[in-house]
Amino acid sequence: MSRNDEVATLLEEFADLLDAQRVEYKPRSYRRAAENIREYPKPIEQLAAEGQDEVEEISGVGDAISSKVVEYFETGTIGELEDLREELPVDMAGLTSVEGVGPKTVGDLYEALGITTLDELEAAAEAGEIQEIKGYGAKTEENILENIPFARQSRERELLGDARPLADGVLDYLRDVDAVDRADVAGSIRRWKETIGDVDVLVASESGEAVVDAFTEWPEADTTIEAGTSKASVRAGGIRVDLRVVVPDEFGSALQYFTGSKDHNVHLRNLAIDRDLKMNEYGIFDVSDVEDASDQRAGTRVGGKTEEEMYAALDLPLVSPELREDTGEIEAARDGDLPDLLALDDIRGDLHTHTDWSDGNNTIAEMVAGAAERGYDYHVVTDHATGPGMVGGVGLDDETLREQMDAVSEVAADADIAVLHGVEANIDDEGGVSVADDLLAELDLVVASPHSALGQDRETATDRIVRAIEHPSVDIIGHPTGRLINSRPGLELDYERVAEAAVEHGTALEVNANPHRLDLNDAGVRAAVEAGATIAVNTDAHRPETLDFTRYGVHTARRGWAEAADVLNTRDVDGLREFLH
Repeated sequence: MSRNDEVATLLEEFADLLDAQRVEYKPRSYRRAAENIREYPKPIEQLAAEGQDEVEEISGVGDAISSKVVEYFETGTIGELEDLREELPVDMAGLTSVEGVGPKTVGDLYEALGITTLDELEAAAEAGEIQEIKGYGAKTEENILENIPFARQSRERELLGDARPLADGVLDYLRDVDAVDRADVAGSIRRWKETIGDVDVLVASESGEAVVDAFTEWPEADTTIEAGTSKASVRAGGIRVDLRVVVPDEFGSALQYFTGSKDHNVHLRNLAIDRDLKMNEYGIFDVSDVEDASDQRAGTRVGGKTEEEMYAALDLPLVSPELREDTGEIEAARDGDLPDLLALDDIRGDLHTHTDWSDGNNTIAEMVAGAAERGYDYHVVTDHATGPGMVGGVGLDDETLREQMDAVSEVAADADIAVLHGVEANIDDEGGVSVADDLLAELDLVVASPHSALGQDRETATDRIVRAIEHPSVDIIGHPTGRLINSRPGLELDYERVAEAAVEHGTALEVNANPHRLDLNDAGVRAAVEAGATIAVNTDAHRPETLDFTRYGVHTARRGWAEAADVLNTRDVDGLREFLH
């Protein structure tokens, strides 16, 4: 965890504790400051060393917050935060991981029942004590109890967006170590699953001890959990990172084996057995003349230095890691039908972004410049409209949205790339769209997204999204389920019905690349691709830096078997306009 993340997390805790005490206004200021510090390109510790004035260069950080940041780096604590913790000694992160339990609810539960932990919350709900609190009822208690298992599960796994940068960092570090021949990640993080248990790192080297020594000295490692001659584990930023060192000739087989998934590997091993071959982490071996094949390396080794050798021994092409879930990829490989998966470089623009006109952090011009720096051909401004699910006055009403048209046109006139004007409208409980129809028709692009009533049953939720798809001005359904990974489940949808409606009405379905969303997920993408629906991979960026989230969306789309031709924003600007109009 960087120091920026560290400080941001403290400020978010500060906001939650203030919220729990029902302090007005301040919590929002602390959260905005936390968000901006987390994304600030310079190390916060350097700014703090130079004084409050330097810290206040960060948008949203005023005198009160900057003084606390400086205090933290000078003393290791924030006195006012320590006081708040004493006043409200609760596991805020654990309790608020339960859907429907926010900081204010945590405050109420502590005041009424002394609840401080998830276990205590569960016990109180099971005993029927929560419904006895004024303002709470049996339904609230029932919802809390139902959502606790999801909260427990979510706390056991890390977001891909938190773990992947850490994995990239340790790979960069290890690849600079002299003793390292090759290094890569394995496991679920290499398959780009949306959450991971830990980070698995595989290294090829003739000197395991030298690699382990270097690994345990990795500057990002907070603690060493264990260290041997060829294996080690550390904890960095709260995430466990496991290292395994193998000899170079066995790197390919080990990488294939430890990448998984288990079901994919079992299927491959069964194919190998049918050919008198044995496949494991040490290689693939011909055991046709071997009486006792219990030795892992028994037989004649026919592959293992590379992954390609492992698959080739079974007359298969290399299967991309994202597809290795035993959902038909082995059959497709055998039949020559593997998809030509979408690549990051295929993306030519972002169709869902925000500016400081709503809840973004940067101007229209700054967001467009960020897109141009990434080599995009076009950029679409889609600030939030008012409507259900929008709180704090962040949404634009119709009059303000019309005013924004002129502002976007001014930026577009001077931009090096095409700039389009759109909106992120809200899908209400019935599937209606929260912007006037005549205004929607004037915009270049309309994203419609659900932000509220996310607990609807599957049929009702699907009807709602299909109704929005049918709206003649809606071009893209944004984050179709509205989920936040590890925070709230979102709508349960019949993906096949949604995809069929999208095909019929020429509406794209978004893969929201924000690592907290990844919505559509891989299953939703697969259903869309199989139905022939169009996908849009967007970041929902609120600042230029988060345009980089595109890679998470691309890999999610790859997990859903998406090719470039399936994705709207792989088209040039003329192709995009043709789809829209």
